[in-house]
Order: sequence, then C-alpha cells, then structure tokens
Amino acid sequence: MATIKRALISVSDKSGILELAQALTKLNVEILSTGGTAKLFRDNNIPVVEVSDYTGFTEMLDGRVKTLHPKVHGGILGRRDLPEHVSAMKAANIPNIDMVVVNLYPFEATVAQPNCTLEDAIENIDIGGPAMVRSAAKNWKDVAVLTDANQYAGLISELQSTGGAVSQATQFALSIAAFNRISNYDGAISDYLSSFNIDGSRSAFPAQTNGRFIKLQDLRYGENPHQQAAFYRDLNPAPGSLVTAVQLQGKELSYNNIADGDAAWEAVKSFTTTACVIVKHANPCGVALGNSALEAYTKAFQTDPSSAFGGIIAFNTIVDKAAAEVVSKQFVEVLIAPEYTADALAIFAAKANVRVLKIDLPKGGASAWEQGRNSHDTKRVGSGLLIQTADNHEMSESDLKIVSKKQPTPQQMSDMLFAWGVAKYVKSNAIVFCGNGMTLGVGAGQMSRVDSTRIAAIKAQNAGLTLKNSVVASDAFFPFRDGIDVLAEAGASCVIHPGGSMRDEEVIAAADEHGLVMVVTGIRHFRH
Repeated sequence: MATIKRALISVSDKSGILELAQALTKLNVEILSTGGTAKLFRDNNIPVVEVSDYTGFTEMLDGRVKTLHPKVHGGILGRRDLPEHVSAMKAANIPNIDMVVVNLYPFEATVAQPNCTLEDAIENIDIGGPAMVRSAAKNWKDVAVLTDANQYAGLISELQSTGGAVSQATQFALSIAAFNRISNYDGAISDYLSSFNIDGSRSAFPAQTNGRFIKLQDLRYGENPHQQAAFYRDLNPAPGSLVTAVQLQGKELSYNNIADGDAAWEAVKSFTTTACVIVKHANPCGVALGNSALEAYTKAFQTDPSSAFGGIIAFNTIVDKAAAEVVSKQFVEVLIAPEYTADALAIFAAKANVRVLKIDLPKGGASAWEQGRNSHDTKRVGSGLLIQTADNHEMSESDLKIVSKKQPTPQQMSDMLFAWGVAKYVKSNAIVFCGNGMTLGVGAGQMSRVDSTRIAAIKAQNAGLTLKNSVVASDAFFPFRDGIDVLAEAGASCVIHPGGSMRDEEVIAAADEHGLVMVVTGIRHFRH
C-alpha cells in the first residue's frame, strides 16, 4: 500500500473537493494547488502550498504554464522502487507527489453550448491537467490519481480506514479510470476539431470519429449460443434510451432481448397517445393505440397472437393492474414501460423470469422523445463504419399529397398516419395493414414488396382479422401495379407510400381502378 504524504490538487469542477482536502489535512497530507483551487482552500482555512511557490517558477502565459515543470512531473513519475530514480530526485531536490487530483477544463461542456466559437473551444483544451493525469496513471504503483468527484468518497473512506494509505488495487483501478478519462477527453477534442473545414464551416460528419462506449455488462452469449457478447452504452447516453433502463425483476437480459427491446421501445415512444408495441425478431408484430394500456395491448396482441408468444412488449404509459392481469397470461420475454403500479408489479412478481424494465420518457412529449434519440445511426461493415443522421422525420397531414381521385375520410387519414408511423419500424420491404388505430397484418423483410403484401394479408387471415376497408402503409414506393392489385384484393381501401417510382402514373391508375385512396408522402423509411 502507498502512504499518501503529498497531494497535488487542481480542479475545474470544485464539487466535493473541500471535503477531500479536509480529510487529507487531518491525515497530515501536504497539499499543493494552483489558482482558483488554492484560493478556495485558503478561504476555507485549509493549509495549501501554491505550485508556483513549490516549483519556484511563476505561472505564465495567462496560466497556460504552471504545472509543466520537472519538480511536478518528476515528483509524480519518479519510481520509488528504482534506486537510480530515488537518487536522481534527491539530487535535484524533487520530493515525491503521492496523489494527483485533477479534473480537466470543461471542453465537452463548452462545445455543447450553441454559441461556442472555435476560439472558446481552443481555450478550453487542457494541457497541464492531462499531462499530470497521464504521469500519475502511468506510475500507478506509487501514485493515486483521481479524475472525478464521484471517486472522492470511496478514497476518503479507504484513507481513514488505513491511516492514510491506498491499496494497489485501488490505485490500479484509479489509473484505468484516468486513462479512460484522457481518452474520452482527447476523443471529444478530435471529434470537434475534425468537423471544421478550412473555411471555418462545420461538417455534420467529422474527418475522424472516435466512438466511446462504457461496458454495462457481459452477456451469457451473443445472437447465438456459440458467440460471446457484451452490452455497452454511449459515454453520454440520450435520455429515455434503452441503456438507461432499470430492471425491476427477471432473468439477466440476453443479446437478443436487448436488440428486440430497443426496437420495441423506440417504436412505442414515437407515439403521442397511449400505445403498445409487441416485437418479435426485431419487427413489430402488433402495434395499437388505446384509451388505456389494457386496450392498447389487447388490440396489439390481436394482430398476431402466435408471433407475440415469447415477444417483447413495450408501453409508453403506466402499466396498471388491469393491463398486468392480461399481459401476465401470455409468455413474454421482456416488458418495458415508463412506470408500473404496485399492483401490476405484484402480478408480474409471480412470474419471476419475466424481465421487467422501467425507462423514463424524456419530458416534453413526442418532440422531446425524438430529440432524445441518438442524432446518428451507425452500422459496421467489414472494417468500416456507416454513419447517417437518424430517421427522425415527423410526418403531418399537411405534408401529404392525395394523388387518387377518391378522397380520404378523417378516420382513414388518421389510420394512414398511424400505419405510416408503424412502417417506419418494420424491416424493409415493409407492408403494414391497419384499421381503427391497430395493426391488422404486417409483412416484413421480404425481397419482394408483393410478397410482403401477401404475407401481411395471410397474417391477418390467420389472426381472424378482416382487411375490408383497411389502410396500408408501404415504407417505399410501389415499382409496379402488382402490389396495388394484391392489397386491393385483400380488402384495403387506402394506401400511403412515398411515391417517386418511374411508374407512378401506372400505380396511381391502378388505385383509381380499384377505387382506392392513394396518398404520397415524398419520404421513404427503409430499415435494413
């Protein structure tokens, strides 16, 4: 264990630093500090030695050069177990520094401000801080390094229990955390500066991107039992995203649970009224709106009861006793909602294996939910990465163009908008039959749009649901009229799709021939 006799403290974020300094003072630790941190200590009667007095070198260049000195870095980097280091430090009159407490200039917070300039960003790039942190982290066997206020309480407790010493295990863990912090800090700087062009404009996609993720847990296996896997989250996760979930009960989440759970949650939180989404193998197999969680679930389940078996169920509203009683009768892998009543949780407790997750919805309604989603989507390809802005386009009735002779009723228009919202979350080629705020048949992931249409109709027939007067949403245009012929034969009365095919006139003529309402969005929702 390393005994702490001298600590260098220089922090931008002063949270908890007085408590740490007071604890160190009681253990007779000498404190070195700089600028505002040293002033804070003096103002609170905590003995402190200014770094400039310690080194004999006055701060210069507006404080840019203050800790970049051999007496600082020698005291941190010198190895106590190497006689040549010990003698060299003694000859140069460089005492040991046993602890470094540094949090860096707030670069990330600065560039997050909408009015941040390049000059502001540059001035908030820390130089001396990362240098000290790297020095201390490298020499972790002799030096404890703290880079986050959340580390203070644990270290104070250990120091008090040992009389001022820190274990090797703690110092190694702190070293890893320090290198991770420096990596994240440098990554943020690289991301920001790489987005600038020579003319001062900024690109949405920087010249270099530095993904930074934190492991949440190791998983039992991956997509298949012979694969290994782990679950990571973004360094700064979006509010209301799956990684923020709290698991209230149930078995450990699997790789597929997480992937399907994300699909269900992203879909259900896109609706502004009470909704339920049931997902199986990454595709919604039932989606519905209702006046209550029970009504929404009951309608969603009717779409495809067989596929719903062992699926993921997500609500965007509180799950109460009435809904829980019905949901608990089915085999469900994962249940997701923003809240549950105590009665509902008591019912689910009887099924100990059911994974029950609670995720807080961002405040502010649908627009806030969209803003809370990741701003970019990524996909690995071989040794590369595809990055795109997220598919966050919000469709309103005023955006639609009615191209058929027949005009939609208000109810048909409402159902088409609902169907369009569902199709966005179905794998391409996607065909979704809907009516009265619920899905009636879903065709997903087929190479042919006509096959997706036929499958959706078969699904509805198997579930005992009629498609007479239903509406249909297609995630992309109909390249030929055959898709229109099939959905009309199934009983549809309306179809909504992006349009834009070379054969749009032929497709519109087919709709008029069948007496269908056809609405064009001008927006495509491919989901691969």
